[in-house]
Amino acid sequence: MAESVPGLAREESCVFCKIISKEAPAEIVYSDDEFACFRDVHPAAPHHYLVVPRNHVSDPKSLTHEHIPMVERMVEVGKQVLSQQGASVRDSRVGFHWPPFVFVRHLHLHVLSPVGEMSWFHRTLLFREDSFAFVTATWLVDHLKNSAPPN
Repeated sequence: MAESVPGLAREESCVFCKIISKEAPAEIVYSDDEFACFRDVHPAAPHHYLVVPRNHVSDPKSLTHEHIPMVERMVEVGKQVLSQQGASVRDSRVGFHWPPFVFVRHLHLHVLSPVGEMSWFHRTLLFREDSFAFVTATWLVDHLKNSAPPN
């Protein structure tokens, strides 16, 4: 049975919205009022999790200065999940795919560990830090801080 959450923005065709509302299967490892975290269906590391906001947000390029606390909280959740799952926080990679390299149009933070066990393809191409396809959460926060803040 689908879990209806009043007041949350949702896209009917979004697979992550369906996972959050329990209409699609996933191994959810963390959940609170703001975020859910589940294992990536195509893991690039022994520990590969996706932290998603419960409210549907399309992608990191759509974020503004006011979203900085949300991004920072997503990182906190990701690191907490790594710790709880017994993974290395020090040897981790945390970031977002940048459009057009976004495969699911629902904002999701990739949390991967250990980086040292990722394949060359994943480490240097698909999840290469601050590349044309993948940006770290730190880069995104800096980018949003340098964007025009609200008056």
